[in-house]
Amino acid sequence: MEKRKSSKKGKITKDIDLDDSVSASINNQVLLIKGPQGESSRKINQHSISIKIDNKKITLESKRGTKEDKKMMGSLTAHVKNMIRGSMQNHVYTLKICSGHFPMNVSVSSNKLIVKNLLGEKVPRVLHLKHGADVKVEGDLVHVTSASKEIAGQVSADIEQLTRRPRYDTRIFQDGIYIINKDGKNLK
Repeated sequence: MEKRKSSKKGKITKDIDLDDSVSASINNQVLLIKGPQGESSRKINQHSISIKIDNKKITLESKRGTKEDKKMMGSLTAHVKNMIRGSMQNHVYTLKICSGHFPMNVSVSSNKLIVKNLLGEKVPRVLHLKHGADVKVEGDLVHVTSASKEIAGQVSADIEQLTRRPRYDTRIFQDGIYIINKDGKNLK
């Protein structure tokens, strides 16, 4: 749970509790969170905000307490909570393979996503997947999972952009791979 404390001097602190199965460490402004489903790290470059870890608690502290610091504390708190959630249960994005004109073949092999026969193309489209993302193709669905929300979202967006065709009328040629379920949001 998050607790916010403030004093009259402008000092702001936010506490984020860690689960028993999650451990955190900080080294050279890089926050590393490890859990049963994986680990994620993030470089924190905010000079006005300090981070302390003790007794299963992460404390963010700002001495000035300006509006900018309050906004940055909120953003950092959200990032840390996403890191904790991703280390306990992976972030999952779901994409749907839509092929109306030509049967499209999508496969994953050796850290590459390969799309064959998109609108009758002879040359397959290949995407090199980012380290830390796990991609599985099940029928007409593609599942992207990762402990890092940023990596899972970026790989999903890269897959969607791989099948983009800018000169085709999307009302007629709807072939492609599209995001249907984002982590934390249901787009169906």
